[in-house]
Amino acid sequence: MNRGNIRLQVARMRRAWDRRALENARHYVATGQQVWSDEEFFAYGEQELKDHVLNDLGNICQGRDPRTMKVLEIGCGAGRVTRALARFFGEVYAVDISSRMVRQAREAVAAFPNAHIFHNNGRDLSVLRPRWWQKSQAGATLEVDFAFSCLVFQHIPSRAVIASYLREVNRILRPGALFKFQVQGYTEKEPNLDDSWSGYAFSREDARKLAEETRFELRYEWGAGSQYYWLWFFKN
Repeated sequence: MNRGNIRLQVARMRRAWDRRALENARHYVATGQQVWSDEEFFAYGEQELKDHVLNDLGNICQGRDPRTMKVLEIGCGAGRVTRALARFFGEVYAVDISSRMVRQAREAVAAFPNAHIFHNNGRDLSVLRPRWWQKSQAGATLEVDFAFSCLVFQHIPSRAVIASYLREVNRILRPGALFKFQVQGYTEKEPNLDDSWSGYAFSREDARKLAEETRFELRYEWGAGSQYYWLWFFKN
């Protein structure tokens, strides 16, 4: 897919997620309920933290104190998981394609000065380039100790966009660190580039190829063939 097509696909995704955020942001982030109270919504985020982070600290922290770690979240939505990450890690940098989602996420983490939410372009992490986090150190580069994405890539129909994100994560992740993320693994349905709900589906072989292309080591996987296909990509 060329850059023009990527821009077109990203523009469609942005419009779709802005529309969903306006209609019912929390439902589209977590479809288990139509209406979420603050307490329920953020408790669900804490549960995601327990299920996918706290039970995997050996791979994630690698002996580091989590309060000293910088963490990246791709696709923060309305801040459900971002808030939980900010309670546990030292600093959290989160991005989302939807400006409407970003506004809600910023409200969700208003009490957490260690959480930073950015409206990105939907295909890379250029918004996190130098200039904003430490102006006193010109040219400084943000380096994160762990990257995470949950229920996001399963909605991206373009493999090229997903690969672009992977390359960008590799750029700012410290050597040896983990990017743990979930993709669509149900491969029976052909991807529709006009759809921003059913994402590109990865087989085990395609996941391995993706890791090679983006200079990661695929060390673990779970849920192949299902909607919730988890991948552990370690930076070489």
